[in-house]
Order: sequence, then structure tokens, then C-alpha cells
Amino acid sequence: MRELDLKGLKCPLPALKLRRALRRLPAGEALMVLCTDPLAQIDIPNAVRESGDLLLSQGERDGAFVFVVERRAGVTAA
Repeated sequence: MRELDLKGLKCPLPALKLRRALRRLPAGEALMVLCTDPLAQIDIPNAVRESGDLLLSQGERDGAFVFVVERRAGVTAA
């Protein structure tokens, strides 16, 4: 699983960088996203929903918010 470390970035940058990363991710692959901005708890799930991809999990680890996103086949990230 690939990892996208966005710790230290303030929203909306994590959501924008996630969208860019999803465009390059092959369908069916998962991406672990790490963020420290509390607003990411809202922005990341919204970005995933808008892109048509799948949020597999959301939680916290070592002071960071962790999201696991799967790229869906046949979707175009916004």
C-alpha cells in the first residue's frame, strides 16, 4: 500500500494533494493518507466521496489522522 504523508499541511491542501495522488493511482489500489490538520477529518472524506473513490478506514495513529482510500475503477477524480 502506498503512503501519502501530508502531515503539517493545512486544509484544503491535504484534500487537493489527495485528489492529485488518486488520479495517478491504478484502480483497485489503496492509499494510506496521513494528516495532522483536524479539518482533514471532514475534508478528506468529502474529497473521497466527490471523487467516487472508496474510504476504507479512518482513524488516528501517533498523533496523525489516518485514512485508507481505494481507487475505484472507472471514476475520474475531481
